[in-house]
Amino acid sequence: METCKIMGTVNTQALGYCCLFVNAGKINLCTFYPYSFMSEDLTQRWLTEIQALKQQLADAITRCDEAWESAEKWRKLYNTEAEQRRTDAQLLQQEIASLKAELKKMRGIDETILPDADVNTAIHAEISQIGETKELQAKLIEAMKERASLLLALKTEQESHAQTRNSLTTALGDAIDSLARIRSEAK
Repeated sequence: METCKIMGTVNTQALGYCCLFVNAGKINLCTFYPYSFMSEDLTQRWLTEIQALKQQLADAITRCDEAWESAEKWRKLYNTEAEQRRTDAQLLQQEIASLKAELKKMRGIDETILPDADVNTAIHAEISQIGETKELQAKLIEAMKERASLLLALKTEQESHAQTRNSLTTALGDAIDSLARIRSEAK
């Protein structure tokens, strides 16, 4: 026995009752005539109304499908952008670690050799080897510039990531809301 989903019923004056239902993907119509006799004019009005209802249902289904496709497209775009941001963040983290290691080697401090407790001692030893204050100031200025540059790059990337995430989340939410509204209108 086949099952079907009833989409709605209509009671039109003098036309009788009809029931639209979907069975195996096709829109079907079941009619109940309270009168045993129908005039040709009444039949024509009835058929016109049925066609209009079928067209409205087909339009609603089309809009629903379009909204669903749009939501899927936005979801894919969001996932692609999020993956790109994660990859970019990992690359920047690796670059920052590389720059930090390079800076430490330039200073003569190798983190792989010295444990954290000894880093301060090594830094003080290197500073004490510098003969003039101008050399110390030059190294300090260089380190501070590099630190500021790295912080700015990190902040810019974080802001860009947040902005992209917010805009894609908003777009995805709008698409899902539209889909829900269209589905509720179709019912």
